[in-house]
Amino acid sequence: MTDLSEIKDMALSLGCEVRENEPMAEHTSFGAGGSVSLFIEAEKGSLLPLYRALKQRDLPFMTLGKGTNVLFKDGLHELIVLSTVKKLSYISVNKCEITAGCGASLMSVCRLARDNSLAGLEFAYGIPASVGGAVYMNAGAYGGEMSQVLKCVTAIDEDGEERVYDLSQLDLSYRHSRFSHRNALITEAVFSLREGNREDITALMNELMGRRKDKQPLEYKSAGSTFKRPPGAFAGALIEQCGLKGYSAGDAMVSTKHAGFVVNTGKASASDILSVIDHVRADVLEKTGYDLECEVEIIGE
Repeated sequence: MTDLSEIKDMALSLGCEVRENEPMAEHTSFGAGGSVSLFIEAEKGSLLPLYRALKQRDLPFMTLGKGTNVLFKDGLHELIVLSTVKKLSYISVNKCEITAGCGASLMSVCRLARDNSLAGLEFAYGIPASVGGAVYMNAGAYGGEMSQVLKCVTAIDEDGEERVYDLSQLDLSYRHSRFSHRNALITEAVFSLREGNREDITALMNELMGRRKDKQPLEYKSAGSTFKRPPGAFAGALIEQCGLKGYSAGDAMVSTKHAGFVVNTGKASASDILSVIDHVRADVLEKTGYDLECEVEIIGE
């Protein structure tokens, strides 16, 4: 990849940690996938100059939080990854608002809300995303989603300008935001919550976490729900209806606990996981007429 040394030197001068040919299995919840040309652990203040330099040189890049909804295909990707989880995970609270960096754990934001008796984020307790990833896909569970708690988001837009977008500008819908499939870069989010009772908040968080543990295959590596919910149906129910629980390729398998999850039971490759996903989609389409859409972002398509 041209200009790689320039970007590497620039990142180092900005205080970032940089690694070449980095295996992405170490940075994604599936624990599988190929490597990328350059992996940069971004420092606060480094994102804007790096973004502008990458855009100016027309180099392929992406940002990555906790990697809980991403699968990199096998092999080496000529791609630069800006990782946010190590250095951009700050969180602060001011009255009923919580401000969090894009790399902050959504779970940590939920705990801070609970500890300050702030209600509204209980539904998100257990979602293993970073704040940036949660905003990007309007993450949700148990009847709640980011659109219900976000006040505004700071992002670097495609023109290399840092802007603040209020809730009405975020274009939030089911697993979608204005940032979906755009090379913008979310840097910070502000959550607007309400005063609540800490004991009630804790009880609801514990209840929802218990439901997750009972119903979801948390003992295995996965990217959470593999498929989006189709209109008028549930992906897991359709997959189970087709008799696909336990279907496997290598160490990748449709969970026997919850058919909506494709899991890595050992040392599955990205190809194994994609083989299971493709088979499930084809079988469900043939037998039910539903064309399931993958919720996991596949890098290298």
